[in-house]
Amino acid sequence: MSQAGYVAVDWGSSSFRLWLVDRAGRIVGERRSQEGMVMAVKSGFASVLRSHLDALGAANEWPVVICGMAGARQGLVEAGYVDTPAHLASIVECAVSVPGQSRDIRILPGIAQRDARAPDVMRGEETQLLGALGRDAAGEAIICLPGTHSKWVTVREGTVEGFTTFMTGELFGVIARETILSHAVTGADEAEEMEAFGSAVVAAFETPALAANLLFQVRSRQLLYGGKPSSARETISGTLIGLELAAALPGKMPGNGVTLVASGKLRTLYEAAFKTLAVVVRSIDAEDAVRRGLSTAAEAIWKI
Repeated sequence: MSQAGYVAVDWGSSSFRLWLVDRAGRIVGERRSQEGMVMAVKSGFASVLRSHLDALGAANEWPVVICGMAGARQGLVEAGYVDTPAHLASIVECAVSVPGQSRDIRILPGIAQRDARAPDVMRGEETQLLGALGRDAAGEAIICLPGTHSKWVTVREGTVEGFTTFMTGELFGVIARETILSHAVTGADEAEEMEAFGSAVVAAFETPALAANLLFQVRSRQLLYGGKPSSARETISGTLIGLELAAALPGKMPGNGVTLVASGKLRTLYEAAFKTLAVVVRSIDAEDAVRRGLSTAAEAIWKI
């Protein structure tokens, strides 16, 4: 490749995404796989990365910036955490070099909330924040990053003041697969039962203390009154998201509402939940955000 650039990598627990980006900011190569941390721990992070770089013919002088689980203790090299309150610029400043490599590889750190009453960590989402808000974000923002472990983050004048993690996505998977409600969702098609979803969001948001009962009603309602498996699935999803929003939404919202960083079906569901509760929301695609965050880091580190 004639024009210098860099390599951006988002390395999750279950997925791997890599982009070659030229000096003009154009994506000139891309790789995706399911070689997240779970698989990379077995096959070796360095070998997984090298195989994708070789497949694209990435020139050795192109440096690599990585966010996510490659910086975990079991990863390529431990990148540690920046403690809250953490300015977004410090994520770039604390990037860790990977020793013993033929090319320059940097891994961005996560963010830790070292509060004995509410300990919390994030790894990967900090780069989405960087991309969604920029290094020098002004004002106050409340950011929702849905996923297996949803994050709600408060950022003021470019500083992450605090955040809270909810195991919403993981709980959905466990409940739908491992509990009595698995019978209710068996055979569910792809139809989006948004009326059932919205009703469940409202019920859980208004009566979060009844969460266990609301979930059991998914089964009893189907037994007594019938209903499609897809409706049961969306009711479970709406109940869990409604519970998350009941805990996460502050009493007084900032004027610009919530910034939602999400993609695909999660974006659709959370936008619908916010609309149902009359919450102002600004949506940013999660993949765009992480790419912009990695680009911001690369430009700052290597003056590209």
